[in-house]
Amino acid sequence: MVTFTAMLRRFGAKGEKTGWTYIDIPAAVANLLSGGQKKAFRVKGRLDTVSIQQVGLVPMGESAEPDETGELAPYILAINATMRRGLGKEAGATIQVELERDESELALSEDLLTCLADAPDALAFFETLPRGHQQYFSNWIDSAKTVQTREKRLSQAIAGLSMKLGYGAMIRHFRNL
Repeated sequence: MVTFTAMLRRFGAKGEKTGWTYIDIPAAVANLLSGGQKKAFRVKGRLDTVSIQQVGLVPMGESAEPDETGELAPYILAINATMRRGLGKEAGATIQVELERDESELALSEDLLTCLADAPDALAFFETLPRGHQQYFSNWIDSAKTVQTREKRLSQAIAGLSMKLGYGAMIRHFRNL
């Protein structure tokens, strides 16, 4: 487990990341956690008293910015609304961070897997997606509050995957109908 202090930051105009709240992951910490790889990976641990698991560290690549110490931060950890509410803090506040690599397997929706078994084209495309992108579909389906919504989402997911649409493209496609 790696422990450090970080400042909550917020992106201004930064493409798809505009408005995100995040913390920088210092290079030394990133190297300890990543084993030198440059791809995204998942971590677990604590942000102050908020427990986290299966949270992705996003590599910044060429768009890496200096952290509060002036060092380039190769990764960020995005702080979602649930985490922000749990922390009760805004951009500019400091938090205590404890992280370790999370190697646990992401569970996928059983209903989604059952439907994919009956749709070979959708399954073939789904299997080409990175595990995290597969999880977007699964989480979206599992977050449905009613049976009717769940069935609609399953139908849209299978249709979108059959058209070789990723999660975001599928959402936009069905929103525009």
